[in-house]
Amino acid sequence: MSWSSPVAVLRGLHPREARPVDVGRVLAAAVVAASGLASVLIRRHRDRTTTALTGTHVALLGGLGLYCLNVVARADRARADALNEAAASHNQLQKLIDNTESNIYMKRVDNGQYLLVNREWERLFGVSRDRVVKLDDHGVFPRELADQLRANDLKVAASGRSVQYEETADGIDGIRTYISVKFPVMDGTGKPYAVCGISTDITDRKRAEDEVRRLNASLETRVLQRTAELEASTKELDAFAYSVSHDLRAPLRSLHGFSDALLEDYGDVLDDVGKDYLQRLQRNVGRMGRMIDALLNLSRATRADLDRAEVDISSMARDVLAELRTADPDRTVASIVPDGLLVEADPHLIRLALQNLLANAWKFTAKRPEAIIEVGRTVRSGETFFFVRDNGVGFDMVYAGKLFDAFQRLHTTSDFEGTGIGLAIVARVVRRHGGRIFAEAEVDGGATFYFNLMSRVKGKV
Repeated sequence: MSWSSPVAVLRGLHPREARPVDVGRVLAAAVVAASGLASVLIRRHRDRTTTALTGTHVALLGGLGLYCLNVVARADRARADALNEAAASHNQLQKLIDNTESNIYMKRVDNGQYLLVNREWERLFGVSRDRVVKLDDHGVFPRELADQLRANDLKVAASGRSVQYEETADGIDGIRTYISVKFPVMDGTGKPYAVCGISTDITDRKRAEDEVRRLNASLETRVLQRTAELEASTKELDAFAYSVSHDLRAPLRSLHGFSDALLEDYGDVLDDVGKDYLQRLQRNVGRMGRMIDALLNLSRATRADLDRAEVDISSMARDVLAELRTADPDRTVASIVPDGLLVEADPHLIRLALQNLLANAWKFTAKRPEAIIEVGRTVRSGETFFFVRDNGVGFDMVYAGKLFDAFQRLHTTSDFEGTGIGLAIVARVVRRHGGRIFAEAEVDGGATFYFNLMSRVKGKV
C-alpha cells in the first residue's frame, strides 16, 4: 500500500466535511496504514529480517498511530456536532409544527407507519407521538377509514406531487372534516419514502354551509308559499278591480243620470236649495268616478308586467301638458321641457306617472298668476334623476313621509280637489322599475319631485 492510501482515507474523514463518520472504518484505516508502513520498513531491511525495528522505525509507527487516533477523535467530535445540529433542527421543526392549528403528520410509504405527528394531531385523536410512531392508520382509526387514508397516501406517493383531499376522521371531538394537502418526501435517489400531510379542520365551515343550504331550502319553501299567497291576492285584486270597474260604475251612472233628469225635468219645481243638493250629488258622483279610475290605475301600476322600451320623456311630457291645457283653456302656464330626455322603461306606466305628476303641478299652481312647470334631468350624489318642478303652493317637508301613501293629502279638498292616490301611483311605477322617488318643497315656494328608474338613461345630463 502506498503512503497516499491512508491519507486519502483520512482526508475523507476530515471534520470540516460535516458528515457522520463511522469510527470503526477510521480505526480500520489506521491499522491498514500502520501495517503498510511496517511492511515497507521490513522490506527495506530484508537483508536483516531478524533485526528488530530501529527507534526511528518505532517512532514513525507510533507517530502514525497517534495521528490516526487524533483523526478518529476529531471525526468523533464532528459526528457528535452533526448529531447535535440534527437534534436542534429536529427540535426547531417540532416546535414549529406544534404551534400551528392544522394537524401535521408524516408516514412511511412502504408500511404506512407514522414517523412524525404534531401536538394538534395528538389532541384531536388522543394518541401520543411516542406511541403513534409505532403504529400505522389501522392502529389509530377504524378499518374502513384507515383503508381510505392509506389509499390516499399511496396515490400521493405514486403521483409524485401535492394532492388535496377532503377527509373525515373520528376524533375526541366527534366526526371532523378536513381539507388535507399531502405531498411525497423523496430520498437521495428521488424515490418517495414518506408522505407528509397538513390537514385543516373545516368542520365549522361545513356545518355553516349545511345550515345555509338548509336555510335556503326553507327560504325557497317560504318563497313558494309567499308566491302562492301573492297570486291569490292578485286574483282577489283582479276580482276587486272588475267589481269596481263594472259593479260600482253602474249605480254611479244611475245616480248621475237621475240627478240630471231631476234638474232638467223638475228644475222649475225645485228651489235653489234643492238644485244645490242635486249639483252636490253630481259633483260627488264625479269625484267617486275619478277615485275609481285612480284605484284602477293604482292596481294597474302594481300588477302590470313591465315591457321596457325606449321612452322619450320630453315628448311624452309635452303631450300630457297639452292635454291639461285643453281641459283647462282659461289658464296660462309656462312650461320648460328640454329635448333628449330618453330612458328605457315601460311606456304605459311612465305615461301614467307623468300624468299624475304634471296634473299635480298644474293643480297646485292654479293660484299663481305666472305659473311655471319644468321637466328636466339632473345628477344628485352621483345618481341621475328626472324631475318635475313647479312654483305652486308647495308643502311643509315635515309631512313629506306621507306623500306617497294612498289617500294621504296635505291640502284640503276645499282648496284643491283630488283623490289622494296620484302620488301613490307614481311611487308604485317608480318602484316597479327598481328606482326611487323623493320630493323637496317649501310652503308657498313650490315643489320638486325627483325620480329615477334604474334603467339606462340616454343623452347628456
